[in-house]
Amino acid sequence: MNAVFRLAVVEDLPALLQLEEQCFTTDRLTSRSFQWMITRAHGQLLVAQHGEQLVGYAVVLFHRGTSLARLYSIAIASEARGNGLGKQLLERIEACALEHDCAYLRLEVRIDNPAAIALYERNGYRRFALIHDYYQDHADALRLEKRILQHRDSRNIQVPWYRQTTDFTCGPACLLMAMGALHRDRLLERREELQIWREATTVFMTSGHGGCSPQGLALAGWRRGFRVQLQLSMAGPLFLDGVRDEHKKDVMRLVHEEFTAQLQDTDVERVIGGTLDLPRLLDAGGQPLVLISSYRLTRSKAPHWVMVTDCDEEFVYLHDPDVDHSQHRQPMDCQHLPVSHGEFEKMCSFGRGKLRAAVILYTRK
Repeated sequence: MNAVFRLAVVEDLPALLQLEEQCFTTDRLTSRSFQWMITRAHGQLLVAQHGEQLVGYAVVLFHRGTSLARLYSIAIASEARGNGLGKQLLERIEACALEHDCAYLRLEVRIDNPAAIALYERNGYRRFALIHDYYQDHADALRLEKRILQHRDSRNIQVPWYRQTTDFTCGPACLLMAMGALHRDRLLERREELQIWREATTVFMTSGHGGCSPQGLALAGWRRGFRVQLQLSMAGPLFLDGVRDEHKKDVMRLVHEEFTAQLQDTDVERVIGGTLDLPRLLDAGGQPLVLISSYRLTRSKAPHWVMVTDCDEEFVYLHDPDVDHSQHRQPMDCQHLPVSHGEFEKMCSFGRGKLRAAVILYTRK
């Protein structure tokens, strides 16, 4: 079929909704969703047109600050199937992802859709997860991924992912992941997430509840029987630049001083200055939690903890415990995020003081 491919415009909405009605019985995109994807999404909605008729579309979303793209939806009119249109749309979506510096493309597909699964696997996608009860009718989904640059099979996918359950517990969520990676039978539970926050919080932050300091997280990991290394670009106290209230600053200083005093009675290794040598740390069995500025991911200037799951010559891979639903993301979009080394260097420097912080957990020998 000689179809013309172009970006969708708002005038395509009626044809897109008609195509959605024809192709899907559940989980249909609404007019509002299509309009968001055409006008505001960090992504592209590509349509295939044959004559005056819209015969297919595909939506790709880009994960800001990372090298990950997601094929959010693809649909082909019944009369246009069997002519290679699906493969053509897929190739053009991959090209769009490459143009946006993406190295990985991920997607979900119903487990009872063998034709679609075959299309993806013929084009180099590999299965890496099964998601139960994913669709509105409770059907399961397969999660597939393709590295659209150079493929690498040795990436560590053994680090469990845990979703933070509050706005302020990214640090405890990452500590749970690190402990779960080192002790595979360890349960990752909300009760412990909140207990770690109580132990490690700075009490105050710019607004709302305070997050967790590197010193507090290091202590929490040490108390749970792990060997801990703490790497900092400065000794502290930390995060004061974002707080205006002097009373809050005084409280944060006192909390920091107490953490520092408690660390004196531990064998936590503290390194001030220096660089974060991720390949060496990972090869030695370390599980690094790294403080980043969330601005490069969400455009929100806040300190945020992420878990490093692996790195190679091109990318650092991250577990992000925070799921941002405003960008149509799912939990799987926040796991093993590929981030270029250049982008990672920018995001792991927080605030005016360019704070760099990492907490690395190891098993005790």
